Amino acid sequence: MLTFPAIVLPLAESFGMDLAQVLALSFWMYLLFGITALPWGLLSDRMGARPLLFVFYGGAGLCGLGAAAFIHRPNILSLFLAGVGLFSGIYHPAGLGLISRGISRMSMALGYNGMAGNAGLATAPILTGVINYFFGIRAVYLFLGGINLMGALLMILLRSREPERNSKAESHGSGYLLTGFVILCVCMMLGGVAYRGTTVILPSYFELKSQGLFEALNRLQWLLPSKNVAATALTSIALLVGMVGQYMGGMAAERLDARKSYLLFHSLAMPLALLMAYTTDIPLFFVAMGYLFFFLGMQPVENTLVAYLTPDKLRHSAYGTKFILTFGVGALSVHLVGWIKGLWSLSAVFVVLAGVSFGIVLFILLLNAVTKNLSLGKG
Repeated sequence: MLTFPAIVLPLAESFGMDLAQVLALSFWMYLLFGITALPWGLLSDRMGARPLLFVFYGGAGLCGLGAAAFIHRPNILSLFLAGVGLFSGIYHPAGLGLISRGISRMSMALGYNGMAGNAGLATAPILTGVINYFFGIRAVYLFLGGINLMGALLMILLRSREPERNSKAESHGSGYLLTGFVILCVCMMLGGVAYRGTTVILPSYFELKSQGLFEALNRLQWLLPSKNVAATALTSIALLVGMVGQYMGGMAAERLDARKSYLLFHSLAMPLALLMAYTTDIPLFFVAMGYLFFFLGMQPVENTLVAYLTPDKLRHSAYGTKFILTFGVGALSVHLVGWIKGLWSLSAVFVVLAGVSFGIVLFILLLNAVTKNLSLGKG
């Protein structure tokens, strides 16, 4: 999913289109990635996670190859990107449900899963930038399709069975659980707006706001003389810092009350989002690393709360509900970013995202108040 933002500017140049128009090509990919999560979750509850994970890899792989074949035809490219989003929507409800139901140290397992996912997020921009620099945009999606088809082969070769029950992650049983989950859903929906809004523009934002830094980097003879490669490298490094945040988030969710950890991570991310609107070059880079540390670090905590507030038999559907809100509603950020940029500036996007984070903090405080009599962790 993070390959596309890394080639937005090269695609804009290739198509002769505006940045906002190119971003719009990814709208259906991000929307389907989100809105199909609940149907895929319901299917996972009925069929099990492993068969659907095979469908995920195979379908996304074939669509990646289709995107490569029609890389110079925007409308058809958008169609195959939509297919990538459709099949990729399987992963979170199937995969996270499998982890939360089958592993005793659930919060740390979710943290490790988040770290692995973050490794992919961090690798995607720089790998995309380098492949595009040497081989062109088509090669990016040939590689994407091949990687996914390797995943399908891996699912055939691996042997594992579905977990029957995970008492550690079993719902705690209370009249407040449903209300708590609804409030958590609002938090996750707003978080999806902030996540997609950040990731879809971060490589381009670095490229446009770090001119002084790029001039300094160009003096280093061993670096590729490309702003796009440099911007994607900065994005990858910033996302790698999010891996450390994921580990800390898993540890916090395991050792503390998950609600307090959730509030702490979001409260610290909020001012850093605002600072991203007013910094450039090296300061922007360090602020972005801090923001992603806390914003991505809260994900294992959030996934732990989903498990605590839902019954085991509906766990895949619960994660499907989360990601239909997080990524389905979050897909609107693709158009929101273009609208804000046209009305004000690209920097103003992070002012708006800081406001979104403030809203998340308010709803977490409400979640804490509503579920104060429940035990949701060790704190």
